[in-house]
Amino acid sequence: MPGPLDGYRIVDLTANVAGPWATMILADQGADVIKIEPPEGDATRAAANRRAGLSASFLNNNRNKRSIVLDLKTPAALRAVLRLAAGADVFVQNFRPGVAERLGLGEAMVRAVAPKIVYVSISGFGERGPYAAQPAYDPVIQAFSGLATVQAGSDAARPRLLRTILPDKLTAITAAQAITAALLARERTGQGQHVRLSMLEAVLAFLWSSDMGSQTFVEDRPVPQEPASAMDLIYEAADGYMTVAALTDRQWAGLAQALERPEWLDDPRFKTPALRQQNIDARLELTQDALRARPAAEWLRRLGAAGVPCAPVLTRNEVIRHPQVEALGLVVETVHPAAGRLRQTRPAARFSATPAEIRRGAPGLGEHTREILEQIGCSAAEIAELGAAHMPAAAEGG
Repeated sequence: MPGPLDGYRIVDLTANVAGPWATMILADQGADVIKIEPPEGDATRAAANRRAGLSASFLNNNRNKRSIVLDLKTPAALRAVLRLAAGADVFVQNFRPGVAERLGLGEAMVRAVAPKIVYVSISGFGERGPYAAQPAYDPVIQAFSGLATVQAGSDAARPRLLRTILPDKLTAITAAQAITAALLARERTGQGQHVRLSMLEAVLAFLWSSDMGSQTFVEDRPVPQEPASAMDLIYEAADGYMTVAALTDRQWAGLAQALERPEWLDDPRFKTPALRQQNIDARLELTQDALRARPAAEWLRRLGAAGVPCAPVLTRNEVIRHPQVEALGLVVETVHPAAGRLRQTRPAARFSATPAEIRRGAPGLGEHTREILEQIGCSAAEIAELGAAHMPAAAEGG
């Protein structure tokens, strides 16, 4: 059974991670995503962790797509892109602001051939403001957005980057949701629109739900962030690491019971959630001292029985083989015609009636160029003009 976005076509001019993962989410859900690449290909094709000339980064952000090579510096390629757009529902680009217009692929140009299209612009800092023209990669946005100081624990501590490209990936998820919302609006109104999203907007909105409390009340003067506890919620058990998070009164009582520390319930420092937060260092130190006494597996059994949120700390190799992940069928194996057997996560959201699925692996560079050009009615002469030399060799696969 086809996915929920079956029948929708997306023209994808994005590169790297934020844009490509956004469109891959939609491709997993059934959309026909046509990835337009320059002759040298998406930059992630050259990333590390490779097999058969294909990088893991490209494979993990571009499955279920078709690839066409077009040199956007040529008039013939621009005409081909506009012909593709004319039959598409969504047009996505992540050029720096102004570049699409200079190429001849700004909203006005695309909407002239596709009046109802959803046109999507993804950028680093947005299309206006003093940083609009600045290039942006993930660490740049982590620094600028305040995320690095959130991770540090206080405004006075040395800022720290997350060891994953959260701004890129968060922007991808936000973009995928926004695109489907715009498609739903078009179904109701018959009108397309321009969806603009920057990495900065995605991250700052993400932080606001939990990390911007002192910036929320307008009448109050924002103060420097109070230092967080020097400890986090990763604890050492007798044989390894684990985490415990007791937030409610019931969970705190369960923690005291499981750790055989009933005196904690009478301690005036820990009577309420607010007091436990106020005395966080003392609370975490006591918890850590107790947990060192026994192996993690024993504590996890006791805490689980007491209704206290807890989990083992798993490595990447451990989590993909954990019974919980196996029960969900979350990690799957597929066969890529060039890269061989691959291990990836299936699409995260599960649809009862229109399941998302992995229909094909990430494409070879330009693998579908001829196929796509023929579908939009290009003649043999036009296909030749667009560069027969860019057609992929069979070994590149897809």
